[in-house]
Amino acid sequence: MVKYRLQFVATLLLAAGMVSAGVFHFMSPEPFAGIIPSVLPYHRILVFVSGFFEIMGGIGLLTPFARKAASIGLIVLFIAVFPANVNMAIHNVAINGRHFAPWVLWLRLPLQAVLIIWAWWCGQMTRPLSGAQAGIKVASDE
Repeated sequence: MVKYRLQFVATLLLAAGMVSAGVFHFMSPEPFAGIIPSVLPYHRILVFVSGFFEIMGGIGLLTPFARKAASIGLIVLFIAVFPANVNMAIHNVAINGRHFAPWVLWLRLPLQAVLIIWAWWCGQMTRPLSGAQAGIKVASDE
């Protein structure tokens, strides 16, 4: 029961984070486009594509029949965007004119591994998401 509760909350958090990040890709694509390595073409389109898959991955985590596939898709996405994060660290790319301390950008890189493990773990949950099953009082479960 405790493991399910943790997976329930972790899945909701990752899903919400992915949908939010994906929406931001569409609302403000420039900062995301700015960190893509220059060797890749069509930065803005790549931002929209990754945003789309972030949204779909987040939604997919919430549905039992799609959860495992969404988990795998997010893992692939996290690997695919890793070069942009490395590019940002190597070149200290500014976001909206703001530069971050180099150590912050380099420390951010291992976060991709955390996200990969997080997505994999959420994909292992086989039961439907239900606050009642997780022992969490949710208005729709009353």
